[in-house]
Amino acid sequence: MARRKKIYEGKAKILYEGPEPNTIVQYFKDDATAFNAQKKDVIDGKGVLNNRLSEFFMTGLNTIGVPTHFIRRLNMREQLVRSCEIIPLEIIVRNYAAGSLSKRLGIEEGTQLPRPIVEYCYKDDKLGDPLVTEEHIAAFGWASQQDMDDILSLSLRVNDFMSGLMLGVGIRLVDFKIEIGRVFDGDFQRLVVADEISPDSCRLWDIETGQKLDKDVFRRDLGNLTDAYSEVARRLGVMPQNATQMTKPTLIN
Repeated sequence: MARRKKIYEGKAKILYEGPEPNTIVQYFKDDATAFNAQKKDVIDGKGVLNNRLSEFFMTGLNTIGVPTHFIRRLNMREQLVRSCEIIPLEIIVRNYAAGSLSKRLGIEEGTQLPRPIVEYCYKDDKLGDPLVTEEHIAAFGWASQQDMDDILSLSLRVNDFMSGLMLGVGIRLVDFKIEIGRVFDGDFQRLVVADEISPDSCRLWDIETGQKLDKDVFRRDLGNLTDAYSEVARRLGVMPQNATQMTKPTLIN
């Protein structure tokens, strides 16, 4: 088989040139990083779980009319996605105070916010993905005002979908981050949810116990990350009910 052309390698994924025009193969690695890659490890099975969970969420969004770059899963670690121009922003939607918001504003973790709060960070690892305002975004031309209106609308629709989905399986969606890409059909542009949606990019807490089921398990040394992600997949029906007895994740095709 011909060697595939690598386009980009990030902290959690590798992107390869796709087999079809305007497509990319997204490969999920087992690498785990935190604190802007100051903390690193390799977590067996993490990439498999994130690939399958991201497929589950993106497929659900496509079904309800929220456009994403996801086309189909190729195998246990790879998925085919639409090539798009990534807007250089991380969009963070917060439903409860946690992480940097609690530190910045002195709000106790777990406090429910009056309404979902949407924040923007400029994507630059060297700068630590700094928080930016819509004024910065407009001044530096990262996105137009129409783009920003569409980004806000997409982000809140993702939040509604994800919050309801998680609530149904006893999980609180504390916050999450997404990326948005531009897809071009001739001269026509539309925005789509890109990158991934997984426990790497969400804060997920058990409603009853407050147990963390996301990357904070790794950040704060709270236990086994694969076990936490497997529990999310099990509750959503992505993994069989007896998965808790398995030493490695076995996912439903």
